[in-house]
Amino acid sequence: MATLPYSDVDFSLRGIAGRAEGFGRSAVGGLHGPLYHVTSLSDDGPGSLREGCRRKEPLWIVFEVSGTICLSSYLSVSSHKTIDGRGQRIKLTGKGLRLKDCENIIICNLEFEGGRGHDVDGIQIKPNSRNIWIDRCSLRDYDDGLIDITRQSTDITVSRCHFSDHDKTMLIGADPSHTMDRCIRVTIHHCFFDGTRQRHPRVRFGKVHLYNNYTRNWGIYAVCASVESQIFSQCNIYEAGQKKKTFEYYTEKAEDKEQAVSGLIRSEGDSFLNGAQAWVQAGFGECGIFHPSEFYSSWTIEMPSDSLKYVLQICTGWQSIPRPVDHMVVG
Repeated sequence: MATLPYSDVDFSLRGIAGRAEGFGRSAVGGLHGPLYHVTSLSDDGPGSLREGCRRKEPLWIVFEVSGTICLSSYLSVSSHKTIDGRGQRIKLTGKGLRLKDCENIIICNLEFEGGRGHDVDGIQIKPNSRNIWIDRCSLRDYDDGLIDITRQSTDITVSRCHFSDHDKTMLIGADPSHTMDRCIRVTIHHCFFDGTRQRHPRVRFGKVHLYNNYTRNWGIYAVCASVESQIFSQCNIYEAGQKKKTFEYYTEKAEDKEQAVSGLIRSEGDSFLNGAQAWVQAGFGECGIFHPSEFYSSWTIEMPSDSLKYVLQICTGWQSIPRPVDHMVVG
């Protein structure tokens, strides 16, 4: 039977700090700060999530209430914060979270649904943000992206998330003029892309490691490599619906280059089901691609299987789990 990573992190409240696999492994969130208790579902004011996120000191944010928080504007998260939804069921709607010029953020066990407006993402990470872990979140039905990572934001892990009912799911790298996005590094693992149309993810410039994800029934393509990107796709499950193209390549010209190019994809150990096309663009995929071991020494991976597919359908996204005890005394 397949098992997900992080099986031991729910025994203590702060056990998730610094435990992400992949590029976001240094994210400790609000490890060294006190607890902040969200007692109100109001958009702002005393006891609200927004009040905790705007504070400048490290905080481990937990919830004493369940329900929906209707955001009238982006909720900006300052550095050194953990937003920990374990023990309650919190849904954010209207707008999303904005991670701008920040570091050390953990977002865990939340739901995002129904974001409306131009450029409204579920989680928008830009600019210059780093050391971020998004774990066990459910995201659906936003007007722009579900998670967008752009403008020199890097060292990010997205794990155990469930994406559904959406078009442009995840964009990594803003556009060909943002050449500084060559610094972007993202790990996406053990996620379930459930009938979302495209961008699982779409990448410009950055390095992305995909492993043990389950992507099914996409509407255009599963994964897209745009200008200068490098995507290492390892032991994922790609199950096609009507559209069979798994890997897409978009050619674009970086602002500081003369020639337009697409990106690179290397597929290793992936499973292609229901006619999903395993084709990797000729001349691409083997040379010029980074290997994750150049950046981190280990990650939890298994060969794709029916049991892995089953586990990813039931164990990704928001989970009804108790909030662990906080064993840390903050002076």
